Amino acid sequence: MENPVVIGLTGGIGSGKSTVAKMFGDLGVHWVDADIVAREVVEPGTPGLEKIAEHFGQEILQEDGSLDRAALRTIVFRDPHEREWLESLLHPTIRDELARQLQPEDYDLPYVLLVSPLLLETDQYTLARKVIVVDVPVETQIERAMERDDNPRDQVERIIAAQMPREHRLERADYVIDNDRPLDQVRDVVRELHLKLQDKDWD
Repeated sequence: MENPVVIGLTGGIGSGKSTVAKMFGDLGVHWVDADIVAREVVEPGTPGLEKIAEHFGQEILQEDGSLDRAALRTIVFRDPHEREWLESLLHPTIRDELARQLQPEDYDLPYVLLVSPLLLETDQYTLARKVIVVDVPVETQIERAMERDDNPRDQVERIIAAQMPREHRLERADYVIDNDRPLDQVRDVVRELHLKLQDKDWD
């Protein structure tokens, strides 16, 4: 099928976006993770990484020449101006690469998923026809993100503060998946939504 409809899937840090995306993937849905693409566009040898090193200095690089993502994250979430500079550099490049990867060959489902924590904060939302929000309470976000990334609580709270408020994200959702419950229940909801999206008339 040509040009499948793009459905955005988003949620705050620690909400479990990737877990839900993999559930869709298990049903045969093609999905592209903006976080992975964001890493790809700053791999060694890319123009993006070269400009980052020029701006922040060579100390932002690890010994093997790759980006020290933890060090960069600490800098940009302490200084909004630095975060704005980084976003203005990378967001257009990420968007172009997302658009390319969202058109798989030999694909027969009517939709694909764009998985992105910043779907609604950037112009990535313009790529998507509908939006799925993976939702959990803020305290759950904090606990999961601290456990997953070994980040201190205050850093996780700064990241959450830099993202769209939970209530605003929910206001812009076409579909909401509550991920604050057992995974078997979440998987059932994903299956039901998948069938709905498959049967929907997108014309």
